Amino acid sequence: MNTSIKIGGLDLKNPVMTASGTFGYGPEFEDFIDINRLGGIVVKGTTLHHREGNAYPRMAETPSGMLNAVGLQNKGVEKFCTDIYPKIKHYDTNILVNVSGSTVDEYVETARMINELDHIPGIELNISCPNVKEGGMAFGTSCPSAVAVTHAVREVYKKTMVVKLSPNVTNIAEIAKAVESVGADGVSLINTLLAMAINAETRKSVLSTITGGLSGPAIKPIALRMVWQVAQEVKIPIIGMGGIMNATDAIEFMLAGSSAIQVGTANFIDPTVTIKIVDGIEDYMRRHGIDDVNDLIGAMGS
Repeated sequence: MNTSIKIGGLDLKNPVMTASGTFGYGPEFEDFIDINRLGGIVVKGTTLHHREGNAYPRMAETPSGMLNAVGLQNKGVEKFCTDIYPKIKHYDTNILVNVSGSTVDEYVETARMINELDHIPGIELNISCPNVKEGGMAFGTSCPSAVAVTHAVREVYKKTMVVKLSPNVTNIAEIAKAVESVGADGVSLINTLLAMAINAETRKSVLSTITGGLSGPAIKPIALRMVWQVAQEVKIPIIGMGGIMNATDAIEFMLAGSSAIQVGTANFIDPTVTIKIVDGIEDYMRRHGIDDVNDLIGAMGS
C-alpha cells in the first residue's frame, strides 16, 4: 500500500499531521508515540516577539468540544531558532512552524528567520490573527488582507507555505482561491470557530477574554462542509481539521477533498491518538482493497 502524500515540496509518509497548539513542539509527546511515524507535525504558533498570551482562565470544556483563548503564548521566533529547533531538527518527519503576527511586517520577518532553518521544510501561515493596523479584524476574514499577508510572506519564504484559513467568514472558498492566486502551496482548514461559555451561577464568562475558539467533535460537520466547499474551488492540496478523533473521521475528511489531516483536540484526550489514526487508515485501505491513499482524496460519492 502507498500511504504517502505530496503537499507542495513536502513528502508525507502518511496523511496524518498534528495541529498547531495541541502538540507543543514534539518532545512533550515522545513518551507516548514515535513521532517519526507521523506524516508531519505543526509546532505551536510562533510570533516575532515573546508573547505571554491571555490571562487565565483561558481554556474550558464544552459539550463535545473545548474552548481556548491561550493567545499564542510563545517565546518568540528567535528563541525558537536558538533553543527549540536544535531539540527537534532530528525528527524524521515534516516539521512545520505555525507563523502568526499582528502586522504584515511581523509575519514577514518571522517567516524570513524560519526560512534559514534547514530542517524546517514548511510553514503554516496562520491568518486568523487580528490585524492591529486594521482595527483588530483578522487577516483571514477578507480577501484583500489575506492576499496582502500571503503575498508578502511568499516573497521571502522559499519553501512550502500552507495557509491556515479562518472559518469565521461568509465564504471560505473565496479566501482559499485568493491565497492560492498569490502563491500558497496548500491550505489548512478549519481553524477554531468563535464561541463563548457562561457560568450561570456566577453570571460571568468562563474565559477571561469572554470569547474563544471552539474545537473538537462539535465542529466536525462544519469543518467537513467547508473542506468540501474549498475542494470544489482550488487546485492546491487541502489539509483538513476540525474534530478529528479517529481514523473514520480522518477518512471522511479525505473523501471530502483533503489530501492530509491534522489532529488537534484529540491529542489532549489520548496522546497516542495520531498513531492509532495512522494504523486505522491502513486498516481501512486493506478492508476496502485500496492500494493508494491518494485514491481517497475527493472520492465521496453523490
